[in-house]
Amino acid sequence: MTPPEIPPATPRRLHGGCTCGAFRFVVDDAFGYALNCHCSLCRRTTGGAFKPFGGIERERLQLVAGEPAALLVVGEPYGHDARCARCGSLLYSVVRDGAYVHVPYGVLDDAPSRRPEAHIFVGSKAPWYDITDDLPQHETYN
Repeated sequence: MTPPEIPPATPRRLHGGCTCGAFRFVVDDAFGYALNCHCSLCRRTTGGAFKPFGGIERERLQLVAGEPAALLVVGEPYGHDARCARCGSLLYSVVRDGAYVHVPYGVLDDAPSRRPEAHIFVGSKAPWYDITDDLPQHETYN
């Protein structure tokens, strides 16, 4: 007698959304990478010293509230950022020819399992910000 096949474990789902609550999403807690990006685009996009984010295949993020037509999409040709058209919150960035999304950790309600593993684009970091942790620092990123 052969043992029954065990289905693969379903990853934990993380919840997130915008400030006003018009948009809500779920994403698998299975980020392939997590980084702190200090490039000028991410700093301008977030208004902060850097953008902590997790990268995951686009199909693993699903909107559960809000109309996709009401997303404000900005940022071409570098990829694009999906924002709530009502409050302006950054929900995610579409990158790598549309195959992946970068989910800013600040919009998540739940703590992701994968923590940022490095600082990237520190060659263009904000001069008023000092990195004080022990994570690896990369001048650029390939």
